[in-house]
Amino acid sequence: MKKLALLLHKVTHWEYWPFGIVYIPMHFVWFYYSFRARSFFFFNASNPTIKNGGFLMESKKEIYDILPDQYYPKTILVRLGDIFETVAEECVRVGLHYPLIAKPDIGMRGMAVQKLETDTDLAMYFKKADFNFLIQEFVDLPNEVGIFYVREPDQSQGKITGIVAKEYLIVTGDGKSSLRNLVESNPRYHLQLGALSRMYGEKLLDIPARGELVNLVPYGNHARGSRFINATHLATDRLTETINKLCTQVPHFYYGRLDIKYNTWEELENGQNISIIELNGAGSEPTHIYDPGQSIFVAWKEISRHFGMLFRISMQNYKKGFPFLTFQEGLEMFRQNSLHVRKLENF
Repeated sequence: MKKLALLLHKVTHWEYWPFGIVYIPMHFVWFYYSFRARSFFFFNASNPTIKNGGFLMESKKEIYDILPDQYYPKTILVRLGDIFETVAEECVRVGLHYPLIAKPDIGMRGMAVQKLETDTDLAMYFKKADFNFLIQEFVDLPNEVGIFYVREPDQSQGKITGIVAKEYLIVTGDGKSSLRNLVESNPRYHLQLGALSRMYGEKLLDIPARGELVNLVPYGNHARGSRFINATHLATDRLTETINKLCTQVPHFYYGRLDIKYNTWEELENGQNISIIELNGAGSEPTHIYDPGQSIFVAWKEISRHFGMLFRISMQNYKKGFPFLTFQEGLEMFRQNSLHVRKLENF
């Protein structure tokens, strides 16, 4: 019965539909802009200093390296073939302390992202990962937001085109129910039970005290159970000025989404006490569309609007001499991405 109820919940809430289903109508919009650009892979020119414009197969570490140091967490890159003892020593050298976050250097929708509490956790992740990954300090700030930023290459001022606020997968104890029971009581969380079971195992049988808050997924990813809320109305002039000042320090960055942890909204507006968890480029979704209160038609309208902005920026950069991917290069990008996704799925 629970399975049937969950299936019904997924069917009647489009935010859970498979990516390929949601984007079917958007293929026609993409073909339209591809025809105008004379290239299926025009997006490559949108952010020229990011591999593939940040559409697929871009390295998170390479993106961090072009951000101002004070805005992102301490991070080290672990490559396939690295020795565990050497990695552990590097963590100590740069001042990384538990808890930590481990995530693929080339990521996909929160797959293979884990919070590490001990050396044992790190060793297990190191052993399982057959891809390059990052070890990053856990940013212990209470709030997270995704801010979509767009700026035309000839303009000094950009704009915020969408804001998504994120509610983590947090359960509240009642002194009687196990973590598993609490997860099963919420359809959004119940859909994550398989992943949570792999992460926590028998710990899900623990019974938190009444009123105790337990954050089971301490990062704001929709595919990992976070609730996304459209907060675009909070794009004040002050916030826009702060985000524009930050983004213009990133060479040739014109289109994408910044996922930011922050303490208070006032501090975020002033660019204080914040940490950029990720900067995403041409492949960014305007994730405010996943607000449960919005219809699929609103989502399609927003995706189309952002495709149009991506096209205009790419064309302007193309005219400045930044090339599109060739057809063969684009196909190879998708082939490599498919192989990489399989690795993440098998993690």
